[in-house]
Amino acid sequence: MRGAGQRLRLDTLDRVAGPGRGWHGPQVDPRALRVGVVHLGLGAFHRAHQAVFTELAAAATGRDDWGIAGVTQRSAAVREQLVPQDGLYSVLERGADGPALRVVGSVREVLHGGGDPAAVVDRIADPAVRVVTVTVTEKGYRRDGRGGLDRSDPEVVADLTGRPPRTAVGQLVRGLQARRSRGGAPVTVLSCDNLSGNGRVLRGLVHEFVAALPAAQGAGLADWITGAVRFPSCMVDRIVPATRDEDRADANRLLGLEDRGVVVTEPFRQWVIEDDFAADRPTWERAGALFTTDVAGWEAVKLRTLNATHSLLAYLGALSGYDTIAAALSDDRLAAAAEALMVEDVTPTLRVPDGLDLAGYRRQVLARFANPALRHRTVQVAMDGSQKLPVRLLGTVRDRLSAGVVPRHATLAVAAWMVYVARGWDVRGRELPLDDPLADRLRAAASADADPSRLVDSLLRVSEIFGPDLPEHGGFRAVLTEQVMRLRTDLNGSSSHHPY
Repeated sequence: MRGAGQRLRLDTLDRVAGPGRGWHGPQVDPRALRVGVVHLGLGAFHRAHQAVFTELAAAATGRDDWGIAGVTQRSAAVREQLVPQDGLYSVLERGADGPALRVVGSVREVLHGGGDPAAVVDRIADPAVRVVTVTVTEKGYRRDGRGGLDRSDPEVVADLTGRPPRTAVGQLVRGLQARRSRGGAPVTVLSCDNLSGNGRVLRGLVHEFVAALPAAQGAGLADWITGAVRFPSCMVDRIVPATRDEDRADANRLLGLEDRGVVVTEPFRQWVIEDDFAADRPTWERAGALFTTDVAGWEAVKLRTLNATHSLLAYLGALSGYDTIAAALSDDRLAAAAEALMVEDVTPTLRVPDGLDLAGYRRQVLARFANPALRHRTVQVAMDGSQKLPVRLLGTVRDRLSAGVVPRHATLAVAAWMVYVARGWDVRGRELPLDDPLADRLRAAASADADPSRLVDSLLRVSEIFGPDLPEHGGFRAVLTEQVMRLRTDLNGSSSHHPY
């Protein structure tokens, strides 16, 4: 095997590159790239999505000033993977035609926010940086029950009191504060997380953080941010499962080198971006991104159609003993529930963007979910339900309730989450992990032997998820209780994989 036993690096990549190699190398020369983007949250999704778009955009224009300085948040694992590899990693696409591999070279610097927060602040302050992108997941924004900055969060408190910042919002504000002191070059902060109006949300959190600073620190900063910083919204879409040993083995075989940073994904990728930038930006449209003045329609379609259906299949599938989303979708009853959620509950709530074929989009979503090569685990999609339900499902629930209809399939997804939280094991007796920032609260609220009505009432009282309105809606609560009862009865009494 070419380069067997050697680690992916710039010098080893040069040795194995050549005609007929069966994979694509970086589309730009990584050695020539200068940093122009800081990215907070250097996880698998960013490396499979925005980093790929950014490299392709740089290649299309010949620009050498759009390298990325990626910031890992809590864990140094990604830094340990990528620094010895000169920032290089491979993206393994798994589609119907077999795997395809590309090596990406757009990440030119890897910082550990927890270990060296001063370096993160310094990079954000650098005038050469004109864009800061963010993928820290819903929970990384550290919001309270009303959606604002959680001033009771110990990490937020510590950042506000002056320690080197370790939260994403704290890093942003301290970086912007330092940037202002170094001349105040304009910059764009682009949230790429699954939040409705993600740019607006992040702008609000930044301003709340600034308002909470001591007067001497925050003086004038809010006004400068208002004038010099833009917070556009965007919608991102690409399925990126957790990388498995099998994926690493396939990447290493195709590449002929050991790559400890490989990420796995599907061939599909989409990025819809609000065209509101404070300064220069990569020409992401040359890589297939869509720029628009109205992201909200695209965002709602994706969150309510794709993400909500993903969650429905994750909870029902995991309870039913299915390890992957594709396996769950192979169950005719789960597939019918997914289709009905999209058609009957979600579609009446959408304002469809111009040029989008909604029926075709639904078919495409199901086809992507059915890709058996991805092996996207149900329990991975089930993570952080307390953060995901409000943005994926509960907007649809509220909109349909306001129209006088209880959305049965959206409610089924919420019921499946409740049973998942309370039950803790699938039909095969295997443990289901509760990986959620509110895990302790949820465990205290849920009891495996509680009757359905008590379970529903108890979990509906978690106001960070359901707010003050949904617990008071008798029709929603009644249907939710009925579905929890049916799910639990069928799971306890059936040896099949059908959850209801």
